[in-house]
Amino acid sequence: MDYDLLFTPFKIGNMVVKNRLVMAPMGTFTPNSDGTASKDTISYYERRARGGVGMIILGAQFLNRELAQGGLSGILEENYVIPQLTELCEAIQRYGAKAVCQISPGTGRNSMPGADGTPPMSASAIPSFPDPNVLCRPMTREDIQEVIDGFERSAALARNAGFDAIEIHGHAGYLIDQFMSEVWNKRDDEYGGSPENRARLPREIIRAIRRAVGPDMPIIFRIALDHAFEGGRTIEESMALIKLLEEEGVDALDIDVGAYESIDYIFPPTYLGDACMEYVCEPARKNVSIPIMNAGNHTPETAVNLIKSGIADFVMLGRPLIADPDLPLKLMEGRRKEIRPCIRCNQDCIGRIMRRLTKLSCSVNPAAGFEDRFTLGKAEKPKKVLVIGAGPAGLEAARTAALAGHKVDIYDKEEKVGGQLAVAATPDFKRPLRELVEWYENEMDRLKVKVKKGVEIKADDKMLEDYDQIIVATGAVPVKPPIPGIDGPNVINVIEAHRNKELIKGEDVVVCGGGLSGCDSALELAAEEGKNVTIVEMMEEVARDDIFINRFSLLKKLEEAGVKIYTKCKVIAINEQGVEVEKEDGSTWLIPADTVVISLGMKENKEIAEEIMKKYPKKTRVVGDCVEVGRIGTAIRMGFFAGSSIQ
Repeated sequence: MDYDLLFTPFKIGNMVVKNRLVMAPMGTFTPNSDGTASKDTISYYERRARGGVGMIILGAQFLNRELAQGGLSGILEENYVIPQLTELCEAIQRYGAKAVCQISPGTGRNSMPGADGTPPMSASAIPSFPDPNVLCRPMTREDIQEVIDGFERSAALARNAGFDAIEIHGHAGYLIDQFMSEVWNKRDDEYGGSPENRARLPREIIRAIRRAVGPDMPIIFRIALDHAFEGGRTIEESMALIKLLEEEGVDALDIDVGAYESIDYIFPPTYLGDACMEYVCEPARKNVSIPIMNAGNHTPETAVNLIKSGIADFVMLGRPLIADPDLPLKLMEGRRKEIRPCIRCNQDCIGRIMRRLTKLSCSVNPAAGFEDRFTLGKAEKPKKVLVIGAGPAGLEAARTAALAGHKVDIYDKEEKVGGQLAVAATPDFKRPLRELVEWYENEMDRLKVKVKKGVEIKADDKMLEDYDQIIVATGAVPVKPPIPGIDGPNVINVIEAHRNKELIKGEDVVVCGGGLSGCDSALELAAEEGKNVTIVEMMEEVARDDIFINRFSLLKKLEEAGVKIYTKCKVIAINEQGVEVEKEDGSTWLIPADTVVISLGMKENKEIAEEIMKKYPKKTRVVGDCVEVGRIGTAIRMGFFAGSSIQ
């Protein structure tokens, strides 16, 4: 495909953006505790600018500390934040990219009560999203005026810092959206009722920003045109809003989909597919004449098609630029195969922030967020390195060691590389995993790593003596509990189910085990193979260890595919007729099955690792699932650490 169309300039107001690729705004959890931009924040954005993107929109900068809700967020309240923001702007602008400051008045009903029990404020006395038992405090006219004044103050700070444009954070059901949406705005004053009244707050904010920045600085408005849940704002209803925003002087629209009730659209997982929010562009194009920007699981190919269609002017890339900041440059230079793909897992970007309250990184790019610390230089004394196991940990260890100049050989007992990564990649909805395996294969070729497939290394192999460093990454193997009938002819493990669909006999399939692997296998068999699938799980819920955003999307897809789910049920036996299950009350029943898929967990394949470590303790490092069974990102990070730290 010809990607040249992506590298044509385009104007927003009087601002010329050098290409059509925009880094979407995402929180990083890297600012300093006083709301200033930290060195990590500046380095993170500078690295993306160096990679060739045309414009970078920062994650939300809040009007004040109270609205930032105590998180590590940028705060645009006092002048002391300006110097660091100037450094950030100029780090971005050095590479010809435009720096855009996104300003937010907070999340409103989407936030928890304050530490003192004060309920969150919103347009109306509506239930809080995290706890519907808590009613939000309706904003008074004084509250509203404070927000408007806050935008004027914050926009002036952003202008003085050197930003090229301002974006108003008005999407995803956050505070401004709560005023714009009938589902949340129940007011009977001038800020509620008609579409014009519901648009009053954003229009007054636009006027306040314009007073602060003057006539030439572009103002962009981010808005979800489809809330994608019953009762939320529809595309048709949003058209009246965006016409009013254009009338008020907004220079461009950043359009997407979703709210917290449809949170998978805010952080779209792989289950939603490519370009999952593109459908809002065509109606928007028919109703406004200002430039349109669109996000949502875009690939380089969907980006070209979107620009070619004429229904949008810029394509927004968020997580793909975390995964590979050089994506634009690689496209420009004809190096499409070298682009490291985002696998849309959400585990180490938003997942790290939500689960661990620590800064953003990336499952496939461990250097993300650590740009200054995790630099890959050339080794002074190259070593001879052996990697045993070509799963994600082994492949990443080999890649980083080779980048440092070491001579690397990688051996795997299977005939294909990728390990569990390749196994999990068989469904259509897991295509990004296949792309990651292909990327690693390309990297091995590019870096001249010798890959030996179908060869199993033993601890007593003499060749081990010839290497300066040994990295063992032998992965994990399926757990096989002592269930009567588990060795029957109609029973296969989940790895076999992914690898060889011919083993799936008949129409009725029971998947024993409702972890993520079992659920993905069930979805693949139901949605892509047309099987009647049932999941049996001992715990109270399925996919319980997956991040809730992904789980939300997965459960919807399982329901759409007609997959039956039985939780709090124990598999006690398997026979030719099916699976015998025991409920909590001790009663049993038989679920008919032509094929039974066992997905009851994995265990570390560490026997060889322990033997090699015992024989060569000074030069052996063990990484990946053979240390502790975990996620892909954990394995890749361990491989990165091992390969990049060889001295």
